[in-house]
Order: sequence, then structure tokens, then C-alpha cells
Amino acid sequence: MKFKSEILGQQEPIILIETGDFYNEKSHFIEQKMTINKDKIGEITIHNQITEGILILDIKLFLSNPQTIQNKMMDEAIVMNFICSNNIEAHIEAIEGEQFLTQNTHNILYASKLNATFKIPAFEEINYLSIIVSPEFYSKLINEDWAIHKKFSEKINQKKTGYFSPKYAPFSSGIQWIIHEIKNCSYQGAMKKMYLEAKIKELLIYQFDALMEKSQFKEQISEEERNKLLEAKLILEKNFTSAPSLAELSRLISLNEFKLKKGFKACFNVTIKSYVTQLRMEHAKDLFKNEVSNVGEVAYKCGYKDVSHFSAAFKFFYGFTPASFRKINLGAKICLMYLGTYSMSFI
Repeated sequence: MKFKSEILGQQEPIILIETGDFYNEKSHFIEQKMTINKDKIGEITIHNQITEGILILDIKLFLSNPQTIQNKMMDEAIVMNFICSNNIEAHIEAIEGEQFLTQNTHNILYASKLNATFKIPAFEEINYLSIIVSPEFYSKLINEDWAIHKKFSEKINQKKTGYFSPKYAPFSSGIQWIIHEIKNCSYQGAMKKMYLEAKIKELLIYQFDALMEKSQFKEQISEEERNKLLEAKLILEKNFTSAPSLAELSRLISLNEFKLKKGFKACFNVTIKSYVTQLRMEHAKDLFKNEVSNVGEVAYKCGYKDVSHFSAAFKFFYGFTPASFRKINLGAKICLMYLGTYSMSFI
């Protein structure tokens, strides 16, 4: 597998990987970490995990100028894409049209030869995770049952580049948590390989569940109703700390409660209640990272009147309590401050 990522106009690629095309049970993951700082570009942080037949690419960017990044892969591959940021404009060769990718969405792509460009805005924190696997390893993940997704299987068999679904689907809490586990894997050697491969399969199951059309209701939604559902989604994003009730939201967008409830789930693969919780949990995580706030203050800022309800929701969503997360995050900040002060003493 050969993968190359570069900023157009720059001589040196930011990522250049060459490993075996076929999955090897005995090959271990090699970890690749680096940070690139350039005045005219900005900061790029890369944390990749690589083995034969599998690439896990975790890329964070904060650019000082708008840039276009080009990703190329010489071999056919299945790409599990997880976009953790807004305002990324993507264009993939052999797929018509350009697409603005939105925060916390995912999709699966088959590429006979990947050639993709991403327009990255300046002064925004951009993060995306791509898990690239060989078709051989992918067939092992699905137990060679290609009938599980007939249309996508046809693309792979015909070597025709294309998405699993025409639209990216929003993250579920399950996807959010598995991404966290993959990024923070502390195992080494054979244990690491076993763990990451299990997590990739688990992640794929969640993707199938979100991307497969399980009912005909989605096809029955008119363009007018779809626009109203998008309006409802935007209202929730702006008012999630004091979210309107189902009845209030129904009146705001002039759509009856049944169509609102069923249509929202069909369009965005998440219930209204779960989406509000997701928005609140993401906001809580940002507050814990950026402010020295106690759990009660964060609960209030996220729209919870009862701290115990907030704590239960946080633990269900992330797998650990807000107090534990705050303690870990605060400890990391103190450590960084200490290291900064220690470094200054030698200047």
C-alpha cells in the first residue's frame, strides 16, 4: 500500500507511506507521530498507525493560510472516513461534484486509485481520521459476505470508485467512543494488533448500521420536508442548552410531530433527543478542555439542572465520569505548564 499526502505547492509531502499490499497476520502496527510547524503554513499534527494491509491516519491541522491538501493512493482500497471538523471542501476523482464535509460525520469509500483533494480553511482546528484497508482485509472483516451490501460490493468488484452512501451520516455515541479508543490505544505488539483490528470491525458495524437504509420512509420524504428537517437540525444546534420540545420544534418548522420525529431519524440516523445529548456532551468536553470549571458549572452551561443527570449522560456517552475526565484533563494542563516552566529555566 502506497499513500502520499501533500500540500499543493510544497516540495516535501506531509505523509509518505509504503507498506505491504496484503494483510499479514504476523505484522505488527508501527506508530508514526510528528508535528510540523511552519510560519507560512501553520501546525500539522500526525499520529498514524501502520501495518501491512491497514493504515490508520489521524491528522490535525491549524493552518495560517487556506491550503489544498492532495491525498493519493496507488492501490485499490476501502477508506473508512471520519470527519471531526466543519468546512472541509472535498473533491474525489471519479466521483462527480464537490462536497462540503460537516463535523462529526462518516462514510465508507472504495477507490480503485485514490486521488482526493481537500480545501482546508485558515485558523480553524481541523481533524479527520481515515482508516484505509486493503480489499483482502476488508473481506475478512465482513467474513467474505459481500451480499451484506450489494451496491457497494458491485463497485468493489467492478473496481469503480464510489461511496457506500451518497451522504455522510452523523456520528453515533458508539462511533464517538470507538474513535476515542483507537486514538488512545496503549497496547503494544500482538495485543495492539488484536485490539485495533477488533475496534476497526466494531466501527465498521456501527457504520453499516448508520449508512444502510433500513426503511422506505427516507425515500418518502419530499424535498420540502427535507429542508424543514435541516432547519430543525440547525435550530437544535443553536439552542441545544435550552432545546425546544418536540411540539415547539414542530411549530417552528411547520411540520407535524410524527413527520418531524420519524423524518429526523431517517435523514440524520439519530433521534432528536440523542442529537441534543450529543451536542451537549461535545460542548461539555470542550468546556472541560478549555476552562477550569467544576462539574456543576459545566452541567449548568450544557443545559442540565441536575448534576447527577448530567454525570450519568456523560458517562453513558464517553464511558467515564465527567469528574474523571476533568481530573485527567487538568492533570495534563498542569504537566504542560510545568514542562513549559522547566524548559524556560534553561533559556
